[in-house]
Formats: sequence, structure tokens, C-alpha cells
Amino acid sequence: MASVLFVALTLAPLLAPCVFVVAAAALALRAYKRLPGSGWHMPSVTTCALVSVMAGAAAFGAYAWGVMSGFYILDPDQLCAARGLQGDHIVTRESLPVSAQCMTSDGVGSELVPTWVNPVIFTGLTLFVLALVTGTATEIRRRLSLR
Repeated sequence: MASVLFVALTLAPLLAPCVFVVAAAALALRAYKRLPGSGWHMPSVTTCALVSVMAGAAAFGAYAWGVMSGFYILDPDQLCAARGLQGDHIVTRESLPVSAQCMTSDGVGSELVPTWVNPVIFTGLTLFVLALVTGTATEIRRRLSLR
């Protein structure tokens, strides 16, 4: 199970942008086919599903990028030295918000995760939840109106 998770985290930064682009293209095609001047209405369940796929792909891809940016195989000192940091190091990690820091024996830390990762994760998760709630509300309203 751990190896499957490792492979998913390794491939997510490569595959998530592809999933995002395909969902965005499908969403753009739906918007293009929509009748002009038809006014505003609640988005369909399919539209909400496409938005949730896009947001989920962005959030998972950013999370995987952040987790893998502080990944090391051999030694924390080699990872920190590869980033141009001198001295003895201990790598500290946090899962959410994603953080990996090279801490020197003096207590000086240097963040290894890019600054854009956590805002993309939290924005993506928020949009993911909003799209799911909106899609569910739309489907409930549709079923109640059919009665």
C-alpha cells in the first residue's frame, strides 16, 4: 500500500496538470455550446463535476509537488547541501500546511516547499467542496421539481 501511495505522489505532479487541462477543455466546450442570451441558471451537475475534478486535480498535484519537494533518499544533509545550505541539518516536515524545512543546529530554518503550494491546495480544496455542494443542491432541486 505504501508503494502505491509513493507512486501516486510521484506521478501526481505530472498527471494532475493533464487532468486539469482536459477538464477545463470539457468545461469550455460546454460553455461554447450553451445558447447565447439564455440567462443565468444554476450550473448543471456535469458542470459542477468538471469544476470539482479541476479543483481536485490542482489541489492533489500541488500537494504532491510540495511533499516531493522535500523528499530525500539518502541523507538530509545531502538534500540541504543540494539546495546550497551549509552546516548540519535536520529536515522537519508537516503534512498540512505542507512544509519541509532544513533546520541547522543554530535553529535557522530554510523552507524547501515552494510558496505557491499551500495557497493552491487550500483554494483547490475549497472549490472542490463548493462544487460538490452546488452539484448536490442542483440535483436535489431537479429531483424535487420532477415530482
